[in-house]
Amino acid sequence: MAGEPGVGPLGRVLDGEVPDSDALPWYVAPVPRAIEDLGFRLVWLVVTVNLVGTAFGFWYYRVQFAGTPLVMWPFVPDSPAATLFIALSLAAWKLGYDPERLNALAFFGCLKLGLWTPFVQLFLNGPSGIAAWLYWFLILSHLAMALQAFVIHRYAEFPVGAVAIAVVWYGFNDVVDYFVPLVGDYHHTLLRAEFVNGVIDHSLPAHDLAAAAAVTLTLLATFLVLATRVKKLEAGQ
Repeated sequence: MAGEPGVGPLGRVLDGEVPDSDALPWYVAPVPRAIEDLGFRLVWLVVTVNLVGTAFGFWYYRVQFAGTPLVMWPFVPDSPAATLFIALSLAAWKLGYDPERLNALAFFGCLKLGLWTPFVQLFLNGPSGIAAWLYWFLILSHLAMALQAFVIHRYAEFPVGAVAIAVVWYGFNDVVDYFVPLVGDYHHTLLRAEFVNGVIDHSLPAHDLAAAAAVTLTLLATFLVLATRVKKLEAGQ
């Protein structure tokens, strides 16, 4: 579906195609359509911002990488992986590709990490021990990730096989992050709330609360992505 004709330089930039919009309930499509359309018209800017965020995220995890066995590195940078997934998903849509597995991974990653990180920062870690600008950057940038998750429905169908891959990946992440570390220690993002005299103590309630939030958000993402598929099928009948 083509956008409205642009007027002037800004109008020409915004005069791009946007995906068709299904009539979906608010809980699977809470972002106003005008904002969704703006994001799609500025898609290359959005992709670039996500790639910059991915690079920053890998830098942010540098200390944790150094203390993690190489074989477990893929399970460490959850947020940078999510921003990479959404960047590639949006770029694929713009270029005419339809990688449904990538779309599902992007939805799960952005929704889960986009909500988990603000919860952890606000209710477990708190602002101490970190620069104020970084504290609020982490919260706001991750909330923006969650917002992005809710635009993927415009071009993704979320077939069952793709959803299954995302469920397995993020479910397995929960297992090795909080319950059964396969190699070395638990692989979740380091929590300042777990540090006692410079040593990590996983027996503290913060570990269990972070685990509960992660599992809950994996379940929420599973419900929402399947609900989106069902509602899109119902709308097409």
